[in-house]
Amino acid sequence: MSAPFAAPGQMASHHYFDRDIGCQAVKLLPSEYYVTQDHTALTTVLGSCVAACLQDAEAGVAGMNHFMLPADADDAPRRHAEAMRYGEYAMDVLLRELMRLGARRERLRAKVFGGGAVLSNMTTLNIGDRNADFVLRYLREQGIAVAAQDLRGPHARRVCFMPATGKAVVRKLRTQAGVVQMIQREEQALMRQLAGDAAATATARATTGRPA
Repeated sequence: MSAPFAAPGQMASHHYFDRDIGCQAVKLLPSEYYVTQDHTALTTVLGSCVAACLQDAEAGVAGMNHFMLPADADDAPRRHAEAMRYGEYAMDVLLRELMRLGARRERLRAKVFGGGAVLSNMTTLNIGDRNADFVLRYLREQGIAVAAQDLRGPHARRVCFMPATGKAVVRKLRTQAGVVQMIQREEQALMRQLAGDAAATATARATTGRPA
């Protein structure tokens, strides 16, 4: 079981009116989460990232997160915004905030999305698969039922989650070239960042004498 965190995490702040669904919405970017007790829709766009949507219908509270990687392989301390890109931290934060607003673990229902391979060379790193495996394992270990999932595959996704009803609408982004290209650029940036992190970790271990 993951250890609790005291930090609040990175709360999504992009509020807008979504004309497709006709209501107020919050768009989550990578490394963000949002918890609500009203009818505000929660939306995000996913490539290899995963979004977990959790709802306690009895308590009237629901939330979503958007994480980029399953777990932090490095034990170095990180700022909260950096830590939120990791699923272990992002799931702990979301779960804690829901429970703070009255949710109970045994009543929570989860819907999970993403983990796609939108770049051909992403399949080598298996980031999407690793994210998908992680979120399912985390929920199983926490005893939270998975009501729906749409994970893996070659497509980017747009997810819209309605907290009031627990309904989630997923659109596969096959033809929206502009959105897909934006996601591909983000995925390429993530790979460069991972390569840089790996190089920095190897250098630090070599300097301190720690085994690689």
